[in-house]
Amino acid sequence: MTGPATTGHATGTFTFTDWQEKPVGEAEGGAKLAHATVTNGYSGALEASGTACQYAIVYLPDKTGGFTGHELVDGRLGGRRGSFVLAQHGTFGEDGTVRCAFEVVPGSGTGELSGLTGAGSFTAPQGVKAVPYAFDYALG
Repeated sequence: MTGPATTGHATGTFTFTDWQEKPVGEAEGGAKLAHATVTNGYSGALEASGTACQYAIVYLPDKTGGFTGHELVDGRLGGRRGSFVLAQHGTFGEDGTVRCAFEVVPGSGTGELSGLTGAGSFTAPQGVKAVPYAFDYALG
């Protein structure tokens, strides 16, 4: 028999500690595709350094675009140790502002984060180094 689910609302910031991007393809006068390998560091209710993230990015001729990706997070959430994977989906505008929604990949939680579910978001204006995030989660 399992106990009641624990829920939480996590806030804090993250920074891009490494961003390696490579072009994948380009249509003449149209969209450009790229792949990025990214490392992030999280602080606040989620504490993790050196996450592993992969993005597929679409750049459009009007300087907007979108991306999808997955991020392996290994650290602490609300004081509990473990790892999990976030699926991310976002867009960016002509001004460079990134808007992203993310959710925990079901079944990806390990350790004290086994059974983790949740979703969150962030908005990253161009040039902001410490990006605020918000994340609602449940452990059951």
